[in-house]
Amino acid sequence: MKKLVLLSILACLLFSCVGKNELKKPSPKDIPISNLSGRELAQIHCARCHAFVPPSYLSKAIWKTDVLPSMGNRLGIYNGSGQPDSIFGPPQNRVIIQKANIFPEEPLLAKADWMKLVAYYVENALDTITPPIHEKKIKIGLKHFKYKEASYNNRPPLTTLVKILPNKRGIVFGDGKDRKNVLTYLTSDLKLDYNLMLRESPINYHEKSDTLFLTTIGRNLFPNNLSHGKVHKIVYDKKKNKNINPKLLISNLQRPVAMGYGDLDNDGLEDVVACEFGDLTGKLVWYKNDGSNNYTSNILNTKPGAISAIIKDYNNDGLNDIFVLMSQGDEGIFYYENQGNGIFNEKRLLSFLPLYGSQYMELVDFNNDGFDDIIYVSGDNADKTPVLKDYHGVYIFLNDGELNFQQAYFYQQNGAYKAMPRDFDLDGDLDIAAISYFPDYRSYPEESFVYLENKGDLTFEAFSFPESTKGRWIVMDAEDMDDDGDIDIALGSNVNFLAKDDTTGLSKKWLKESPSIIILENTTK
Repeated sequence: MKKLVLLSILACLLFSCVGKNELKKPSPKDIPISNLSGRELAQIHCARCHAFVPPSYLSKAIWKTDVLPSMGNRLGIYNGSGQPDSIFGPPQNRVIIQKANIFPEEPLLAKADWMKLVAYYVENALDTITPPIHEKKIKIGLKHFKYKEASYNNRPPLTTLVKILPNKRGIVFGDGKDRKNVLTYLTSDLKLDYNLMLRESPINYHEKSDTLFLTTIGRNLFPNNLSHGKVHKIVYDKKKNKNINPKLLISNLQRPVAMGYGDLDNDGLEDVVACEFGDLTGKLVWYKNDGSNNYTSNILNTKPGAISAIIKDYNNDGLNDIFVLMSQGDEGIFYYENQGNGIFNEKRLLSFLPLYGSQYMELVDFNNDGFDDIIYVSGDNADKTPVLKDYHGVYIFLNDGELNFQQAYFYQQNGAYKAMPRDFDLDGDLDIAAISYFPDYRSYPEESFVYLENKGDLTFEAFSFPESTKGRWIVMDAEDMDDDGDIDIALGSNVNFLAKDDTTGLSKKWLKESPSIIILENTTK
């Protein structure tokens, strides 16, 4: 889950890029004081691994009490006499973090320089952050959709995935309860078909023919650095009309949150790209399918935060390329051009501030010029800066045909988590269905789901539905569930993160009444 919970702690906002060969454990007395200003020091130490964050993006209080202390830890600066055990987490996690040298034992800059850096941020930050205001009200009512709830639910819901199955086969959703993880299959009329019990929490569902490839994240959904993720192969038994006989294909994935499937080496076998998000450590890996259920790992990126991957032959050279969204600090969208023989060239397409909380992307041609554009979603707010941010929401970046992207549209949606562009009303252009896991529940609770109806020329009108606050939507799928020619929408609720300082009463309501999943049945046809 950051995606599920998917729900990262933006640790790389605080990352100083210290490699293990760079640590020489200098004595604080040996570090000379520089003649650099606080701003210059901040640009050097805070922007070595991600885009520089100006002080105005957060309040004085957040910089002083939350972000800067954590940043100091990345520079070997601690409140006490040494490293506190609390920064490492459980024992297994501690071993991984110590090996990666995330937190140096000794300071990397003089104390006087650190104080200049702190003063720069605190003195230039805002006193308070004003919550975003929607210029246009979200209209209530979806004229092309009918709200439906399943008759079966897991309560409280901890939904980790939802998938609409083709050919009127119903819907499947995963639930990530600790020590009780399950895939639930519902019939096309949303009644319970059967449950498939699991040992770990399911996060990705991929079907090919009569075989299911199911990725599990482990038992702990929250940010960690452990390699408990797995990919299982499960065969569909036609006689029993169930998925059975799970077989382990890939193990030791470092907290995977998303997967991509496709043939990357033109051998006729489907390979796997794993977004091993991790937390303070992580990686992006493609796994070569060697046949006979064997896979070989090939690392593409050794940073944490991979959260979305798309496999596509972008340049029409007969080789599948990879597009990846990276979060967790050095946020951006990267293009891995396939050179053949298992070699990929990396190119950064877009960069985002670490506060953006990058969540999701898709490639789609919005302006019908023949080039794939990017829809990008930012909004993870489960970090050290849980304030409403006016740059969270849904973005469209247009492609000039040379992989140069320019922002052409932005819809501000607090805590946005996913946006799926589809022609929902069958009028020939792309509409957008978007969910938020961290909406402004006090002022705009309806923004937990927004339907952006395309009015042409990249202008959209926002709608929601009356029951939008019945659940806390974290996952979504959009497919033709009833095989009638239009696209339906499924939403899944997860109440692992309850609304902070909730004055709306929604948190208590979700625990008792929230459905695991709901369907917005498209009635266009």
